[in-house]
Amino acid sequence: MADPYATLGVARGASEADIKKAYRKLAKELHPDRNKDNPKASERFSQVTSAYDLLTDKDKRARFDRGEIDGDGNPTSPFGYGGGAARGAPGGGGFRSQQFDFGAGESADVSDIFEGLFGGRTGGGFASGFGRRPSAPPPKGENLAYRLPVSFIDAATLAPQRVTLGDGRTIDLKLPAGVETGTQMRLAGKGEPGVGGPGDAIVTIEVQPHRYFSREGDDVRLDLPITLKEAVEGGAVKCPTVERPVMITVPAGSTSGKTLRLKGKGFHRKGGERGDQLVTLWIDVPADDAALKAFVAGWNGGGNPREGMGV
Repeated sequence: MADPYATLGVARGASEADIKKAYRKLAKELHPDRNKDNPKASERFSQVTSAYDLLTDKDKRARFDRGEIDGDGNPTSPFGYGGGAARGAPGGGGFRSQQFDFGAGESADVSDIFEGLFGGRTGGGFASGFGRRPSAPPPKGENLAYRLPVSFIDAATLAPQRVTLGDGRTIDLKLPAGVETGTQMRLAGKGEPGVGGPGDAIVTIEVQPHRYFSREGDDVRLDLPITLKEAVEGGAVKCPTVERPVMITVPAGSTSGKTLRLKGKGFHRKGGERGDQLVTLWIDVPADDAALKAFVAGWNGGGNPREGMGV
């Protein structure tokens, strides 16, 4: 449960522009393509992406600043039981934390604390002027908490997810529009059996990082390498999207850093529309091309692009 501000290396009052700048710098340094032999960099990349997703969501950032959620986007709970699953959660008899590929782990029981405060089964309790209060309904079974890793592509396209519950049952989940890391889905009656009926299963989504796509709000970002010839002459080039490759037109005379927008190729919004894909062009100059070296040797270089900087 890391502080997202510390993860990105920005101050708590940082502007959205500062947060984006810090994220893009770290994402380029830690990208898995540049750190294939460094698994810690991939883990750090995932942490940086999660921190960026939280801080660029205005509502979640405000809730984090107020202490209502932790750095993972999970609600903080009283009596020091933050983050993980605990008995006494709404909608059932509590949570028993469980990973899809690991065994269940029983969490601390805070039910006695609440019962002591509000007059539970320990006698006494609250009595009205008309006699004893009605007996409480029989408790439901425990809720079961799951964490579901979802690929970046599946999250962007809302691909159905099949999960296996603790009792071996399988169920197909339809991802909701606006899905992101920390999104929770409640499966009614899929928890532990109880006298008052079964509890629920609570599935928390974890969107996995992609090796060349990244997320910015509802938009998808992509750095696309192009050749020097494509940059100078322009023309159609193939570009990957979260669904399938498409042909895009590179304007003649493009420079590195130029960004093209592909409408409706991003994440699904809750309102039904989709974000865009932002494609930033980067010119790939070959390291050892004799013909290019011969051309440049007889070329004046195109002037001084730094003249406006006084150098």
